[in-house]
Amino acid sequence: MKPTIDSTPTPLNRRSLFKLSAGSLLATWLAAPLGNIFAQTSAAPTSAPAPTGPYTLPPLPYAYDALNPSIDTETMKIHHDKHHKAYVDNANKLLADQPELAKLTPEELLKDLDKAPESIRTGLRNNVGGHVNHSLFWQMMSPKGGGEPKGELAEAINKQFGSFAEFQKKFDEAAMKRFGSGWAWLVLDDGKLEITSTANQDSPIMEDEEPILGLDVWEHAYYLKYQNRRPEYVTAWWNVVNWDFANSLYQKALKKD
Repeated sequence: MKPTIDSTPTPLNRRSLFKLSAGSLLATWLAAPLGNIFAQTSAAPTSAPAPTGPYTLPPLPYAYDALNPSIDTETMKIHHDKHHKAYVDNANKLLADQPELAKLTPEELLKDLDKAPESIRTGLRNNVGGHVNHSLFWQMMSPKGGGEPKGELAEAINKQFGSFAEFQKKFDEAAMKRFGSGWAWLVLDDGKLEITSTANQDSPIMEDEEPILGLDVWEHAYYLKYQNRRPEYVTAWWNVVNWDFANSLYQKALKKD
């Protein structure tokens, strides 16, 4: 495992047999409109924006205010409708005259960025990475989330870290020690759960790691409510973690690993 530390292009570790990080479910979220797959409330987007390229902004799977008080309504609106949308729009612009690259799924492109012209490689790394990370992030949270994982994921966490409390402590440390903008992750790497972090919008799949759980620690994810109090945001986030989704990613990852 080699966590990335900046956003400049670097040679990528490619495994010829590596499969998509979240299977067809994530591919659908990243590359196609979802219509009404998720029930919407009046506080949530009613439909996904019309696509202007190969990638589409997925609608939130819950209302903007659904994660209150852990994550406030205005932050969710800006984070999804402005920041995530910007990643999608910028990626589509960069791919406008790259028909072969546009045929790749976002995950395939991130794992093989060397195929992209050097002039747009960093832009794709940042914006496609932001699209992939956020498409996962929305699903990794739920208004019915929180608590502790169950089943095989819980067993694997206890086996690897000793207890859920110890895992949570180490994950919090990764989130707090990530300097500047980035993410904290729980990943599956060669069949083993590991905690890591990435800078900017780099994704674990760039290192052939399967993301199981991820926390956005960019300031735009929490500053309206928590200002510079990142520890409070990290603590509150555990109340909305969608362990069912994390467990589904873990199950898929086990089959691919």
